Amino acid sequence: MSSIEQTLKPGEARAPGPTYQEAIQQDASAPPAPFLVYSYDFGGDEDIPYDNYTSKEFLETEFEKLWPRVWQMACREEHIPEAGDYYVYDIGHLSAIVTRTESGAIKAYYNACMHRGTQLKQPGTTGFCETFRCPFHGWQFSLDGELIDLPESWDFPHVEKDSHRLRELLVDTWGGFIFVNFDRNAEPLADFLGVLPEHFKDFHIEDRYVETHLCKRLPVNWKAAQEAFMEAYHVKETHAGGRDYSEPITTYDIFEPNVNRFIHTVGAANPRNPVQPTQEELLAELWGRRVPEEGELPQIPDGMTARDCYAQVVQKQLGEQYDQDFSSYSTAQTLDSIEYFLFPNFFIFPGLSLPMAYRFRPDADDPDYSYFDLYFLRPKHPENEPPPPPDPLFLDIDDSYTQATGLGFLGAVYDQDTSNMAAQTRGFKTCDRGAQTLGNYQECRIRHLHKRVKDFVES
Repeated sequence: MSSIEQTLKPGEARAPGPTYQEAIQQDASAPPAPFLVYSYDFGGDEDIPYDNYTSKEFLETEFEKLWPRVWQMACREEHIPEAGDYYVYDIGHLSAIVTRTESGAIKAYYNACMHRGTQLKQPGTTGFCETFRCPFHGWQFSLDGELIDLPESWDFPHVEKDSHRLRELLVDTWGGFIFVNFDRNAEPLADFLGVLPEHFKDFHIEDRYVETHLCKRLPVNWKAAQEAFMEAYHVKETHAGGRDYSEPITTYDIFEPNVNRFIHTVGAANPRNPVQPTQEELLAELWGRRVPEEGELPQIPDGMTARDCYAQVVQKQLGEQYDQDFSSYSTAQTLDSIEYFLFPNFFIFPGLSLPMAYRFRPDADDPDYSYFDLYFLRPKHPENEPPPPPDPLFLDIDDSYTQATGLGFLGAVYDQDTSNMAAQTRGFKTCDRGAQTLGNYQECRIRHLHKRVKDFVES
């Protein structure tokens, strides 16, 4: 049983052993410079009220003051490759049509007819159209939003083309993602992204394609859902299959105002183990993950670690699978769990082994539920056209992630997380403390999320 020790002041505690930045400098290949940046911010240690998760009033305030004012990832550019392609993005009661015009420009419109407000396209749909035609009375709008056909126009002398154009949302792109903002006075996306463009310049995520997409309904508030992926503190207990091996060396960083991250090692020795494994023992553990039927383990070359050796195996295997050369990736880029978060609900894992993106959205009617979109993003072949984005696989609360074959072994891991979420929602409502207590360091990203939510809901 762990003892409770209080030997340091709040905000000063760190796990024993090397920092992530120190650990990756032992790799044979130099990591990207942003990986060596350390940017922890002690955000206080006050409890977070459970009402922030369970209150219908709090949810309604978020829909009033937060979601209409923040940049949100709506889709990828490959979802609308040609003129007339459209993608409907929904967040609660808000709905946007993202489309590509004849000129190739990307535009976004409020999903509502300028006549009597009927939605032009059904929620969550994608497709192609030459014009946006209202299903109620047949008003038609061009891809550029112009009112081009008004049936029985004699009855509308007060309507002009300019007065009844489709209302545009702010729209912009970064890294192949399309972002929308329902606030026409919002800051530019480039400013909102903060450090992301600089930190991601070595990953070229704009040159990736969606290989897998699933959307799952979760039994927990949208904030708690994404908080489950903001720390590695839960790994040893929740995903206990590799209890001793799985405790990583992790950096937790805050890049105000809208970005935070963690990166944790894969294949580095856990400094908290009383007996440290040899590099050969580490390689044997790693080897079983990817090549369980191979013969003898290779010798680890001088100047390399088990991580370095295993990274080369991963690069070779993925290179053969996707017919590309990944040897230029560093060990850290290849192996480590690299997770950046962009407020309020978007995660990007740009690494080679775990090339994912997450998006979390609230249920508009019930704070106890939310929706989780998970994408696998693979590097495009430099010469071959990538496949079109797949239709999302929709999973209800009790459906297992293992139904998504593209997730591999991660399906069972995500199922473990979902079990925690249901238990957490029930606990929110029975705990007589009325609030949760966060760790100063390992859960600092959760506190950062709540700080930013508070900035909006109290504005």
